[in-house]
Amino acid sequence: MKVINIKELEPGMFVMRVVSQKGQVKVKNQGWVKTAKSIAALAAAGIVEIEIDPSKTLAAEPTNAWRDNAPKPTAPATVATSTATTKRSPSHKSTSIEGEMSVAIELYQEAKQLQQKAFDDIKAGRNIDVSAFQAAASGIIDSIFRNQDALACIARIREKDAYLLEHSLNVSILISIFAKHLELERDVIEVLATGALLHDIGKIQIPDKVLHKAGKLTEPEFQVMQQHAKFSKAILEQSGLPEIAIDIAAYHHERLDGSGYPFQLTGDAISQYVRMASIVDVYDALTAERVYKTGMTPIKAFKILREGCPHHFDESLLSQFIQCIGLYPVGTLVKLKSGRVGVVAQSNSNAPLKPIVKVFYHAKHMHHVQVQDIDLASKKVDDELEAAIKPEEFNIDLIRFFRQSMLP
Repeated sequence: MKVINIKELEPGMFVMRVVSQKGQVKVKNQGWVKTAKSIAALAAAGIVEIEIDPSKTLAAEPTNAWRDNAPKPTAPATVATSTATTKRSPSHKSTSIEGEMSVAIELYQEAKQLQQKAFDDIKAGRNIDVSAFQAAASGIIDSIFRNQDALACIARIREKDAYLLEHSLNVSILISIFAKHLELERDVIEVLATGALLHDIGKIQIPDKVLHKAGKLTEPEFQVMQQHAKFSKAILEQSGLPEIAIDIAAYHHERLDGSGYPFQLTGDAISQYVRMASIVDVYDALTAERVYKTGMTPIKAFKILREGCPHHFDESLLSQFIQCIGLYPVGTLVKLKSGRVGVVAQSNSNAPLKPIVKVFYHAKHMHHVQVQDIDLASKKVDDELEAAIKPEEFNIDLIRFFRQSMLP
């Protein structure tokens, strides 16, 4: 056996154990690391020194991209490996949004039902079925790798009275899209997605009068609410999930300057994965429709997140997140320079400000128009994005439009 610095770790080496690390993430699994990206993921988790078995070193694999038809692992591995044979752009889409939408809808509904069952199980004193959440996360990631626009669009359909279920699901979708953009290993993405699905599971132990209060919490009520992260941590520690997933649930409200809760972690004690989760969690909360508040536009939410850098959020990761989902994410209601109003239906990674917009309303004439897809990247189209808007500005029933025009 040999102890080496993480900087000396090379693809093909067999990791026996972690010798020293910074922060809260614990990597317990033995296994080979087969790509440079796997090593970067370990370094990002705060690993400093590891013990390897030189006798088990393998030849490094030539590429590290995820192959669409690669066999899915039965359980997420903490030391991630690659099963790839070809390199693809993170923005690659193998299926049209129309072709993926029905699958994405089914995945979303099944995940919501799974969330509800988990809450019911905990209330009844039963353990949650972790394998079901891992399978749901894997299905979500499969859909995102085929065409992320489908689930991204569905995640924008907000039911005001379903925030508790939909928030965790939306965070799972967004962090998966974010991780794909960062080209993290498939196994790592599955752990992140599973942790995000369960990150607020501890809220089931918060009294209903606090959890469902329609308005601002008092200071004592807020102190009660802050405990949900501790409850989530305790629940998931009994689940057998990898530490990365547990850390997302436990620490997603921590902030880099120590002003977060409930553990007041600072700086390097907060891993890259938790930093990603905190950005996504706040973004989804800000843009969500609630019974007592309307959701912000993505641009306004990004502004608030920017104001939180570098004290609260990782500025570099925030920039990557904005680049990943765009200033006008799929599902955003927008107004064009021509006065036409529509929903961003498909993203354009090559020209983020020129997506495909499904128009259905005219702001100047204040009436609905024939539904039409406008590709702002087309040379035949003389129009451009003007602003993201709120449905109430024009008395638009956005959820009804989604169901009638965006969903199969």
